Parts: sequence; structure tokens; C-alpha cells
Amino acid sequence: MASAAVWQPLAVAAFWQHAAPKAVSACPLNSRDMGPRIERLKKRPEFLRVAATRKKWAAPGFILQVKSHPANAHAARTDGFLRVGFTVSKKVGNSVERNRAKRRLRALAAEILPEHAAAGFDLVLIGRRATLTRPYAQLVDDLLKALKKMGIATPITTQVTTQTTTQTEDAQ
Repeated sequence: MASAAVWQPLAVAAFWQHAAPKAVSACPLNSRDMGPRIERLKKRPEFLRVAATRKKWAAPGFILQVKSHPANAHAARTDGFLRVGFTVSKKVGNSVERNRAKRRLRALAAEILPEHAAAGFDLVLIGRRATLTRPYAQLVDDLLKALKKMGIATPITTQVTTQTTTQTEDAQ
């Protein structure tokens, strides 16, 4: 008896959706509602340009340096953007501690800056020793306060910081 390899279609094959569209969200994201696009400062000259403005705010957990973009910078861009850089010196600790401090600062920036920072600025967050031990909620409060003091907070931030200040005063 002779046999040959014959492919038999699976019973499941009838139910496969070869040309079906992929799932689409009923609520597409609107990038204008998400705040400014955040990019990274990576090169040393970019950090030095921000530091040269000497506009900074020192909080217990970090130092925030700010520089506004020139009016004609990145003229090809039509949307608002914000650039942020992170640095932690060797004074803070060994590489493990420095990296942990940078991770905390990156998480802080990712959570707060899209909603509470105005577009058109370069920011540098400099980690301090207290960045490692300070509770995250206090780092959030420090950043909101720093944005407000530096004049780059959105109107939402002003309302949030006023509410948190009132709540802490009531608790005391």
C-alpha cells in the first residue's frame, strides 16, 4: 500500500480570521490633551547650556535647572515639546545608588511633567543624596513646588499645589 504525505486542513482553519481588522480603541489618544512631548537631553553641551542660565531651584530631594527654548529653535516642530535631562554626581554614592537615584528622578518626571509642566523648556534634574531616601510623595510635592516657583507650571499645577498645601495645613 502506497502512502503520501497529504496536508489536511485543521478544523480550526475555518474559524481563522485572516483579513479581520485588528482591535481598535473606541477612544483614540489625542496627543494635544496629553501635554508636551518629552524628549531627553543626552549630550554634555546641552546640560552645560541649561546650567549656564543659572536659573535653578533647590529642593531637599533634587535640584531643578531650567532654560527656555529660543523662539526660533526647532522651527520645524509645530507641537510643544519639553526636554529633560538627569544627572547624579559621584558624591551621591556608588554606581548602584546613582542609578537608583536616576531611576527615581525619571519616574518622577514621567509622572509629573506631561501634565504639570509647560512646553518650551529644557529641564535638568540633579539628584542629591536625599533622592534615595526621601519618600516618593514628598519628591512629587517638591517637583510641583519647583515648577510653580520657576514659572513653568501649567494652571492645573497651581490648583493641585494649593489643594495639597491646604490638606497638609488641615492635617496639622
